[in-house]
Amino acid sequence: MSTQQNSAIEIVRTLRERGFQAYLVGGCVRDLLLGREPADYDVATDATPNQVMGLFPKTYAVGAQFGVVLVDTGNWQPATGNCVEVATFRNDGIYSDGRHPDEVRYTRTPQEDVQRRDFTINGLLLDPLENNKVLDFVGGQFDLKAGVIRTIGDAERRFTEDKLRMMRAVRFAARFGYVIEEKTMHAIRELAASIREVSRERVRDELTRMLTEGHARRAFELLDESRLLPEVLPEIARMKGIQQPPQYHPEGDVWVHTLMLLEPLPPNVSPTLAWGALLHDVGKPPTFRVAPDRIRFDSHAEVGAKMAEEICRRMRFSNEETEKIVELVGNHMRFPEVTRMRESTLKRFLRMPNFEEHVELHRLDCSASHRDLTLYNFVNEKLRALPEEEIRPKPLITGDDLIASGYRPGPRFKEILSACEDAQLEGHLHGKEQAMEWVKERFPVESKD
Repeated sequence: MSTQQNSAIEIVRTLRERGFQAYLVGGCVRDLLLGREPADYDVATDATPNQVMGLFPKTYAVGAQFGVVLVDTGNWQPATGNCVEVATFRNDGIYSDGRHPDEVRYTRTPQEDVQRRDFTINGLLLDPLENNKVLDFVGGQFDLKAGVIRTIGDAERRFTEDKLRMMRAVRFAARFGYVIEEKTMHAIRELAASIREVSRERVRDELTRMLTEGHARRAFELLDESRLLPEVLPEIARMKGIQQPPQYHPEGDVWVHTLMLLEPLPPNVSPTLAWGALLHDVGKPPTFRVAPDRIRFDSHAEVGAKMAEEICRRMRFSNEETEKIVELVGNHMRFPEVTRMRESTLKRFLRMPNFEEHVELHRLDCSASHRDLTLYNFVNEKLRALPEEEIRPKPLITGDDLIASGYRPGPRFKEILSACEDAQLEGHLHGKEQAMEWVKERFPVESKD
């Protein structure tokens, strides 16, 4: 039993000893019944937020207006995301903002509380003090066994309350290998356009979870089937039907190729690599043309990099994440050139920041198309064979050396130093004195007249 689970049980015990009802609730109960380790633990109780805060010495009223208090048992801080969430039984009113109820009414029974929750598999309660007895008022145990994602009560109402629940339905179905119940799927399709009302940050986070939970292909197939895909990522939806040259892509169109890249992404994969895999060919639809010899996508990596940046900005990624994703998209077509690169160009390529993700994206790209890993193996062999000091050597000369030799500071410095480093990477220069002689021969000091 984990420390977090123990802490949640102790919170339930404390509430019970003070005369309150208290149960584990939601995703942690679902995961425990499925034999999975819950990411976190939630407690539901009839104690009010003020009563909860009065019982525990360290609490954080992060959602007290909605009946939610975080309890810190002394094992962690809320910044870690591991506090136990304690929520008061309630019956929510109307959700005017599509996320939070306008009015929260506390109730005395767990039966009424679970009616406000999203899906039946998330509406189960568990009594850890009475032999882990499960309280099921919504048919959640049946749907767990049947492998069904079904809303609690009216599907349209549940999705209208919080539009992001439509994407959560897709994510849960993909994660657990479940089907989305017919009425639930119908409601998603009818309301799909309203997902645009959800903040871009929340949509981004949900998509990232889909990409990094180990079932990315199924998640994006369901996004397509539910009509959510063109609403959240129209650029990806446009990949469908874009044919590719069969000699390089026997697997099919750009959409199928992208799904095949997503399929092997493991749980907890780097989010930037996952997004790079999703977006690596986003530039193909707008660059598609049929040439006399074959289908072509001229400059699709460069076009795709610009599109990826626009998508990342729209989704409110950080600057660092955006840069990594854009670099993955923009550089993925450089691998076919590696055997023809000059030594200096190759070494600069190999030392790019985040290069391990570039190599992995190339492997995924090859595995989802022609399956020829020759260039992947070539790059890895180069990485093994070349010492770090050859890939990232200490500069032989600096700007100060140029000034000391009579060169005037200016834009020319960058050209000189870059050319000198190329010669060093090529193995032509080996010392400062030799480098300065080389520079003076090729870049004579300009006259002061």
